[in-house]
This record gives sequence, structure tokens and C-alpha cells, in this order.
Amino acid sequence: MSEQPSPTSDRPSPVGGQPPPGSGQPPPAGGDQPLPANGPSAAGRPSPSSGRPVVGSYPTYEGAQGAVDFLSDNGFPVEHTAIIGSDLRMVETVLGRLTRGRAALAGAGSGAWFGLLIGLLLSLFAAGTHNAVVLLLSGLAYGAVFGAVFGFIGHAFTGGRRDFTSRSQIVASRYDVVADPEVAGDARNLLVKLAWRVS
Repeated sequence: MSEQPSPTSDRPSPVGGQPPPGSGQPPPAGGDQPLPANGPSAAGRPSPSSGRPVVGSYPTYEGAQGAVDFLSDNGFPVEHTAIIGSDLRMVETVLGRLTRGRAALAGAGSGAWFGLLIGLLLSLFAAGTHNAVVLLLSGLAYGAVFGAVFGFIGHAFTGGRRDFTSRSQIVASRYDVVADPEVAGDARNLLVKLAWRVS
């Protein structure tokens, strides 16, 4: 009697070891399921931008900097680490209102420093001490005057489109400390000690 072939012998095996749809079998653990971005699984996941494992994740740059400093204080080779900021955004902090008078005053300050530098360079070639002092004071005065004029004119040309002063900085929502795979375990163990100490 000839042997009958199995009905499922011609079916292709599922890709990556996953069970076929509708089989009722759960997918194997450790598959392509994404890891959470935060929490206990955050340390150890590979960083998307560098491919190196994350050994610590912090909400501020100071926290990540403190972690690397702790590693350095404990003799860890920090040249194998990096700090990577994620979800970068630009934050502009408004410092105050800018008027033509304030623009002229700021220009005078910048111009005075520049004039003082020019006067200092020229005083090196002065014949006497009196001439050197005169050159320094002249450079300071002329620099302040021209700086004030340029500051006033520069602000007037804006037409009032930016009547405020501000300071800009780039910040991230999360800072990951990554390390090379061969030293990632040691770095992670040290940062666990740091977390215990802080808590």
C-alpha cells in the first residue's frame, strides 16, 4: 500500500519561526516585539542612532553627564561611551523688551570692547607710556560711539519686527548613555550602583 502524503507537508514554513496566522499558537518570546522606550527595559536596548546598547536613560543632560562622570570616577574607560539626545527641539527664552536705546547701549558695550582691543594692539608700537594710555582710551571711546550708532541703526532697520531679546538653546526630551558592547555590562552595573546611591 502506498503512503499518503501529509496534507500540510507542502505548506511553506513560516518566516522567522513565527506560527502561521489562525493557528492559535502564541509567537515565540524574544521576537521582533518592540521594547518600551522607558522603564526597566530602557537600559540594554540598542540605540537607534548608534547601534550601541543603552546603559542608562535620563530626562536631563545633567543626569546623563553625572552618570558619565560617575563612570569616570570609578575608573571606567569613558572613551567607549557617548551621550545621545533624542527628540531634539529648540527652546527660545525671551529675556526682555528691546528698544532703540537698549540696542544702542548694547552696541556701545560691544564696540567698546572692540575699540579697547584695537587700542591695545596699537599701544604695543607706541613710543611712551603716555601715548599708550591715550591710544587705549581713544580706542575705547571711539569703539563705544561707533558701536552705539551701529546698534541704533541696525535696530531701526528691523522696522519693529523683533523688539525683544532672547536666548536660544537645543534641548532633548531624553538623554541616553550608550557604551560599546564589550563594556556595556560593566557600565550598566556601575550605573545601577549610582541609582542606589541617589535613591
